[in-house]
Amino acid sequence: MSGKNQHWGSTLDDFLHEEGIYEAAKVEAVTRVISWQIAEEMRKKGITKTQMAERMHTSRAQVDRILKAKGNVTIETLQRAAALLGRELRLELV
Repeated sequence: MSGKNQHWGSTLDDFLHEEGIYEAAKVEAVTRVISWQIAEEMRKKGITKTQMAERMHTSRAQVDRILKAKGNVTIETLQRAAALLGRELRLELV
């Protein structure tokens, strides 16, 4: 192996900061976790994507975007989905 890896021994956070993608990666990770939690609640309650779309007064394609964490899904949309599943979305500044 020629040369030393500049990231060897650094943390993932350090690496993401150095690459200038820390915030984007964090947003992506949080969105994926919330999407996964919504999908798990739907599975537990036996709610299909079609039923969820009807309850949210939206399209099944929008529910797919929520569950795949793709596209520009708003906090309001995530809150509505959570509420329909009997859950609460919490955001806070720390």
